[in-house]
This record gives sequence, structure tokens and C-alpha cells, in this order.
Amino acid sequence: MNVAARRFFRQFLPSLLLLAAAKTVSAAPVLMISIDGLKPEYVTEADARGLRIPYLRSLLRSGAYAEGVTGVWPTVTYPSHTTLLTGVSPDEHGIYNNLEFDPEQDFARAWYWYAAEIRVPTLWQAAHKTGLRTASVGWPVSVGATDVDWLIPEYWRSASPSGVLNPSDWELLAALSRPDTLLHELQPQLGTYMKGNDTAIGGDEVKTRYSLEILRRQKPAFMTIHLSSLDATEHEYGPFSAEANRDLESLDEMVSRLAAAALANDSSTVVVVVSDHGFVSLTHTVNLFIPFLQAGLIQATVQPGKTPKIDSWKAEPWLAGGMAAIMLRDAKDHETERKVGELLKKLAADEKNGIAEILDHEAIQRRGGFPDAAFLVVLKSGYTTGTALSGSLVSATAEEKGGHGFSPEFPEMRASFFIAGEGIAHHRDLGVIDMRQIAPTVAGILKVRLPTAKATPLPVQP
Repeated sequence: MNVAARRFFRQFLPSLLLLAAAKTVSAAPVLMISIDGLKPEYVTEADARGLRIPYLRSLLRSGAYAEGVTGVWPTVTYPSHTTLLTGVSPDEHGIYNNLEFDPEQDFARAWYWYAAEIRVPTLWQAAHKTGLRTASVGWPVSVGATDVDWLIPEYWRSASPSGVLNPSDWELLAALSRPDTLLHELQPQLGTYMKGNDTAIGGDEVKTRYSLEILRRQKPAFMTIHLSSLDATEHEYGPFSAEANRDLESLDEMVSRLAAAALANDSSTVVVVVSDHGFVSLTHTVNLFIPFLQAGLIQATVQPGKTPKIDSWKAEPWLAGGMAAIMLRDAKDHETERKVGELLKKLAADEKNGIAEILDHEAIQRRGGFPDAAFLVVLKSGYTTGTALSGSLVSATAEEKGGHGFSPEFPEMRASFFIAGEGIAHHRDLGVIDMRQIAPTVAGILKVRLPTAKATPLPVQP
């Protein structure tokens, strides 16, 4: 090789290698939108239910879809959304429930808000590692997600924006966003981002406006968005209620706008619409704390007109909607474990108590949830766990007409998966799939690696 050739390669070879690498790892952008509580039948049976959801219905023709998604233990929002990002079960990713276990009620109803608690790689991390730009709005377990370039996390101090809010709480969310100037930059144009956990349709409209502007300005290659109003409406009025149907019709328009914005950035964008769990109509509440108090496993101060306070405990239920993990203060306290087992067996023997199954520790391990629980109480469809420390063990449900958290083996708990875009098969019915297959499927589209996700990617290509 002569001097001129050597000079040429020294000068241009690094650039040529970078160009080759970029061509090798080029990937379609992915917009992943979660509609919390979306049962697949809302879309697959839209005509029969009189639903006007043209965009979601179009995904049946223009893309691939699941008849249902078998979820994780428990079928609640935060563990499920983390599985959607990681492709593994809660016992592996570390997000076991919505609320942290708080046996003596000291944590002010703290949720699993923080991304640092996720113990395995996420799609955000995998994408960011390869140089793809990432964004997320309102996704659970995202506070402190350093691999998200433009982030508005799901976090609140007040659970209900209808109550009295501290105006400065907005500054807290601004500080938790990435970059910390993001909300200040967008607020003058878009209005104030919500301070509380606004699960009404108006809250989802706020998330949509902010997401649209991030899409327009930043053009992320991978973006996640969580829309939560359908779940709240189903809790209040029940699944497939007139109110829930109206909510979804509004959400359909929002999702259509989001998809159009992503496709305007890049026509090769793949749109993924998912949900975290199904829903059932509720009839009864089972207050498991009461028999634990009566058996002396929990000591509490119960005074008329005041919120009961748990003073001490040996074993306590950790509630998750349609199931409850039974936690021991001392995992080696076999006498308490035996006493709890006998108590649960007695409760399950009475059909009126609404218990479908009691799982022991080994059975729990096989299902991938609550790895530290001694037992798992799985309720029948329609029964949900309650927090009362006094009164009746079983009562008619008054506050909520719909719920979830039941065994993912119940067909009513199946979640949704729809995918469309360049390189995606049209009108392909994938049947019933495993939620753990979704993250590796998205990873394949992004051309990134999720080394801990072992489930088989879905056959979504033509």
C-alpha cells in the first residue's frame, strides 16, 4: 500500500466504519402506548359493543394483534408495566406490587415509583446504550430513569387532583423530569402539567399534549406513554360500562394523534399499543386483615372515628386487588407460618369467603410473583381485597364496580397487544400470548439487546 493510500485510510476509515455500523444497527422508531386496563375485547368486539374507536380498530387490519395477553402475578399496573419494559416476571425485575409493603403504615401509601428499583435492563436502557434517543411520559416506575432523554415520570404527592394541592408540587415534578428544564420550557405553550395523579380523561389529554410536543421537538427513536383514565373509569363504573366506552372513544382519538405525530417524524415508525391487565365486575370485598387481627397475628389500635393503626405484626396480608400475599415478619418463624396456614385453610373452606386458591411458598415461586411471601390468597372473580380492620370479613362492594389483580390464568385478566407499521404483518392474529414476549419483540424492532429477556419474540413480521 503506497503512502497516499495509507493516508486515505487513516483519514477516512473511522468515518466509513461508523457509517457501516450505523447502517447495521439502523432501526425503525417505536412508539409504545399503554392504555391502562384495556381488555382486548374492547377492540376485537368493537362493533358488537357499539364502540366508535376507528384508530384502534384499524390496527386489526393494518397490523398484528393478540386475542389476549396472559399477564404476571399480580395483574396490577406497576409490575405489569415493568414486565412490558423488561420481558421478565416480577420476581426477576423486582417490582412486586403497586404499593410497597408497608406493614405498619409508615410510608404514606408509597408506590414503586423509582426506576432504580428495577433489577434488570429495560428497553429504555437498551435503546439508550446504542445511541437511540428515548422519551417517556407518565410511565410507571420511571422516576430517576437516567436512560430516558426526555422524561416526565409518573409521580405524585396527592393521589387525587380534585383535592387540595400544594401549588409548589408542580416544581417537584419538574425537578424529577429530564431535563429538569423540560416542564418549564413546555408549560407556556401547553399549560400546566398535572400536579396530582390525575386519572381522569383530562389528565390523559394533558399527557397527550406534552407527548405530542416532545415528539415534534425531539423526534425520539423510542417513546413510551401511559394513559390511565380507562382504568380509573372501569374501577368506578365497571368494564364495558357506558362511561368506560366513552372514555375509550376519547382515548382512541388521542392515540391516533400520537401515532400520526410519530409517523410524521419517520414513516417507518412502528406503533405498539399495549395494556397491563384486564378487568372484571366486582360484587364483594374480602377484608383479610380482620381474621389476622382476630387470630392475634396483627395487633392494632382501633378507635371509633379514627383511622386504625397497626402497632405490631407477625403475619400480614399485602393486598393486590384480587389477591393478597401473606408476609411473615420473620421468615424463619415456622410456628407463625403453621398458624397462618391453618387460618387460611379454614377461610378457604367456606365458599362464601370468595377464595379460589391458597398457594404456598413453592407454588408462588413457580408463578414468578411475590418471592418473599409465605402464602398467596387468590380470590374468585368478582371478589376483591379490602383494607377494613373491623366489621365483616365479606361485604358487598360499594366503592368500586370494577377491579383486577386476579390470577393471570383467569381469561378476564388478559391484557392487550396491537402492533402496526413498516415491516409488520397485516391482519395477523397472534392468538393468546405471554406478556413477557412483548419486550423482546420491541427490542428486535429497535435492534437492541435485552439479555435477561428469555421469552420468544412474537412473529410480527410478514
